[in-house]
Amino acid sequence: MQRDEIELNSQPIFEIGQKVRVKKLIKNDGTFPGREIGEVLAKIGDVGYVSSIGTFLQAYYIYAVHFLETGYIIGCRTRELESAEEKHESNVTHE
Repeated sequence: MQRDEIELNSQPIFEIGQKVRVKKLIKNDGTFPGREIGEVLAKIGDVGYVSSIGTFLQAYYIYAVHFLETGYIIGCRTRELESAEEKHESNVTHE
């Protein structure tokens, strides 16, 4: 998907209840209450379940992912996730 492409022009990639894996380190950008800005919320490879799907800036899907190990529910972009149900090689990026 190109940067200027509007995700909302197509259906969401993930479904509610789907098991997903984090592809990028997710840090608090100030929108996660009770944690310091910059604090790591989810590490590469962490697994969670999509609990709801919302939108951001009328262009992107935001998946609320419930990580059972930490109890956190974190909003994630499509590019930060991959299915944990499929058997394929990971596209993990280290940033």
